Amino acid sequence: MGHTDTRQRAGFTLIEIMAVVLIIGLLSTIVGVAIFNQVDKARVTTARTQIKRLEGALETYRMDNARYPTTEQGLEALIHEPSSEPAPRNFQPGGYIQGGQIPLDPWSEPYQYESPGNQNPHSFDLWSLGADNQPGGEGLDADLGNWTPENEQS
Repeated sequence: MGHTDTRQRAGFTLIEIMAVVLIIGLLSTIVGVAIFNQVDKARVTTARTQIKRLEGALETYRMDNARYPTTEQGLEALIHEPSSEPAPRNFQPGGYIQGGQIPLDPWSEPYQYESPGNQNPHSFDLWSLGADNQPGGEGLDADLGNWTPENEQS
């Protein structure tokens, strides 16, 4: 009989390790892209939800005070009683926003407010400037307002 090699192979070769690292890298790239898409969708959903909540607070303000805050009074009128005219008639003690703070949009910028609005001339416009914090834009950079249909930017 011939000579047999009784040594056992121990460990991995450099090529095998590099192949595994490459496969893990490719998989994480695919998963990473999917996660970033979900984060972007979550930001849009969060903006829509916050706009709805702010709309509700503005409606309550109007019911108490017979009008919306002016553009100059802004969303701060939901927290602190405005001192400028028109003065609110029945400002709710503690304001209209739970926590006493106007939320920032999901891109950490303030929401925009105008009353009467250009899009909603009989009430108000409330919007986020999107990811680019600039008026207009497309996709995630597009403005997202209380006039934007739900199916846009999803």
